Amino acid sequence: MNFALIRNPFGRLVFTGADGEVHESVVPVRAFPIGAPDDGIALVSGEGRELVWIDRLDTLPAATAALIREELESREFVPLVRRIRGVSSFACPSTWDVDTDRGDAQLVLKGEEDIRRLGRDKLLIADAHGIQYLIRDLTALDRGSRKILDRFL
Repeated sequence: MNFALIRNPFGRLVFTGADGEVHESVVPVRAFPIGAPDDGIALVSGEGRELVWIDRLDTLPAATAALIREELESREFVPLVRRIRGVSSFACPSTWDVDTDRGDAQLVLKGEEDIRRLGRDKLLIADAHGIQYLIRDLTALDRGSRKILDRFL
């Protein structure tokens, strides 16, 4: 690792490069936020210049990787759907009651085209308010949730 990363007293990330140059308000940016969240991350300066490219987070020291993950989680809001409790209608628009990793939620599905497949077992659902919900593994959902989804896919 040819850089150091710390959080300053104001909660911002501070990057020190191998040349000793210091950059405040550094932002991590994922190249593939859904498909490969731990692969391909750039640390970008406050001016928008890429400072370093990280192929894989797990190659960094644990403390540095944890800082980057914390920053990404605070900036990205993609709740993971754990269960679909019910839907108001099988015709769109419909309101879905779901359990997520961030608590209970209701999302409004405008049309079936708002459900996108990302590979064989991943789905990204865009609700009417622009929030993206992720189903990371269809096979991990309970039978009732899969049955509801089958009606929309």
